[in-house]
Amino acid sequence: MPRRSSKILEKLAGGDHRSLGRSEEVVRDVLADPSLFETLFQGLFSPSSVVRMRASDAVEKITRERADLLTPFKRQFMEQVAGTDQQEVRWHVAQMFSRLRLNKPERDAAAEILLHYLTGRSRIVKTCAIQALTELARKDPSLRECARRVLDEAVQTGSPAMRSRARKLLAVEKWLNEE
Repeated sequence: MPRRSSKILEKLAGGDHRSLGRSEEVVRDVLADPSLFETLFQGLFSPSSVVRMRASDAVEKITRERADLLTPFKRQFMEQVAGTDQQEVRWHVAQMFSRLRLNKPERDAAAEILLHYLTGRSRIVKTCAIQALTELARKDPSLRECARRVLDEAVQTGSPAMRSRARKLLAVEKWLNEE
């Protein structure tokens, strides 16, 4: 591995889960040199939970501008990364699903993953999951009933953040109110 790419993960190491460390610097580095993305993506499999958390944060921020960088890793992302139990990774994973070009079976698989995320304890993960499920349903009418059901439940029984997000989505996403 070239020295420059190995430094990417070094920048994510150290400290604890309360800090993003140098992840913003890593985002700038990868956007300036997209060939570093693969090394960053491998950080999602680091033995260090801190590195995994920061790598997921950086990948999510990078894909806001360059979703195409995630495309070569779509299968690995969906089959391995999305299956993590680490909540700090899950909330970033949820945000990235809508950035991927997914066919029908992949969208269904993503929806199943997001529904699984809703059974977890993290309110942040749940809030990100309802947003992501709604974004998938926007692209796939067959998921709309499921998204509507999830949003209705979130309004009734969710955390304050989930209730707020669900109300906003129900107000903005007019298709959710169509019969």
